[in-house]
Amino acid sequence: MTLPSFGHVLSLSDDIGMFEHADHAEPRREHGYCTDDVARLLIVAVREPAESQAILELGLTAFRFLAESQSATGRTRNRRDAGGRWRGRYGVEDCWGRSLWAFGTAARRADDEGMRSSALTYFEHGMRQRSPHRRAMAFAALGAAEVAEYDIRHRGARALLADAVTTIGPLSTDPTWPWPEPRLSYANAALAEVLLAAGQILDRPDVTDDGLTLLRWLLDRETIEGHLSPTPVGGSGPGDGPGRFDQQPIEVAALADACARALAVTGDDGWQRGVDLAIDWFAGSNDIGATMWDADTNGGYDGLTPTGPNLNQGAESTLALISTMQLAPRLSAAGRAAVTGPRWSTG
Repeated sequence: MTLPSFGHVLSLSDDIGMFEHADHAEPRREHGYCTDDVARLLIVAVREPAESQAILELGLTAFRFLAESQSATGRTRNRRDAGGRWRGRYGVEDCWGRSLWAFGTAARRADDEGMRSSALTYFEHGMRQRSPHRRAMAFAALGAAEVAEYDIRHRGARALLADAVTTIGPLSTDPTWPWPEPRLSYANAALAEVLLAAGQILDRPDVTDDGLTLLRWLLDRETIEGHLSPTPVGGSGPGDGPGRFDQQPIEVAALADACARALAVTGDDGWQRGVDLAIDWFAGSNDIGATMWDADTNGGYDGLTPTGPNLNQGAESTLALISTMQLAPRLSAAGRAAVTGPRWSTG
């Protein structure tokens, strides 16, 4: 499989941010931008090892956007129109959590020292808040894990991780449904990933074990006949089986990240299977055998329906594609050694 490039990301972006929606490959400017997607953009930009001025500029644009989304109290706004005007109130929903994830990732991984320092400042400002929502706390905690990776004594990051574990809650006592919620919803694997990260950083083997239990159960549940069949957009409960629609790329990307974390935490190469299944889902190893990205535009399709892909190529799906594919060269030293020249391009 030829890896996609940042070409479509660039086509959806301007000097303010990355447009949320697309009509096929064309940006729908009338819908503006959202902090959720721009946070995803900063994460993939600073993860990207290829030296590219275009990607560096994308990262700077995303960083400015996120900095402007944060209030004096550390809360975050999510909506911004095409003219640059912010809409809605500040809050501690997913956009708050994703912005902290992005700031924490930039604080650890950005090439530019100034961005690393500023990102840490914005992370520390936002981490004073807490959210009652599991996924918002999980996203924020993934940023805290990045901060703690280079400063294990960072009290704020450690406290946020501990609070996220509490918010996620204990596993169910039902061995057939260990999930801490009555239904799976979205970005499910992020909950398991946070438990893995928190268990390792806080030296809590019990929490690590819970994360492995949840991730193993989720991967088994979402694998059918050797391919991924992720939880559909409407969620999934104990009586629901795999093979339901519409399926979203964000689910696949979250599972890939969590399996990569499990591999890093445990050293068990068996977790590579989850990453490979996620990559293969985009390549067409899914419930209907449909390729989930456009090789001409390098955009990711917005969802998998019973009759084929949703051919719109919005920000969330395109960034989910890229974040998943970034794991291919990052996880395997042998794979990296086999690469001659950059794996990614901006064209």
